[in-house]
Amino acid sequence: MATTKKKAVRRAKKGQRIRQVAAIPFRLREDGGFEVLLVTSRTTRRFIVPKGWPMKGKSGRRAATIEAQEEAGVLGKSLKQPAGTYSYWKRMTDGFIRVDVSVYLLQVTEELADWREAANRQRAWLPPADAALLIDEPELSTLLRDLIIPAADPS
Repeated sequence: MATTKKKAVRRAKKGQRIRQVAAIPFRLREDGGFEVLLVTSRTTRRFIVPKGWPMKGKSGRRAATIEAQEEAGVLGKSLKQPAGTYSYWKRMTDGFIRVDVSVYLLQVTEELADWREAANRQRAWLPPADAALLIDEPELSTLLRDLIIPAADPS
């Protein structure tokens, strides 16, 4: 994935828009409500949603599902349509680049005790309104705060 990141940085320096994909893992509660899963970033330890660069040969939906497994240790089914988008400034070694993120909902079916980035991240299940308060990116915070889980996904 380092090659994708290098390409993205080159494109950003030329003024082109950069894309990433993200997952908002969620689980339904018995009372009919739901919770979302946040993870800490590896470097700043801020709460974020699992996200990453697009993956060659994989849809945005599939790439977001893979990121959720690697970064949050969860498996599940991502909903077909993106839940929304947000933009943020990504910190790079020599500055910042603007990134547009497509966000997919992932209904969690399994939470792994051990996963790829377990040693580098913490995870927390929270009601969406509480999760929104912990997120630094304003657009993602709004997306979480206003999140509605579709009753059924036809995919």
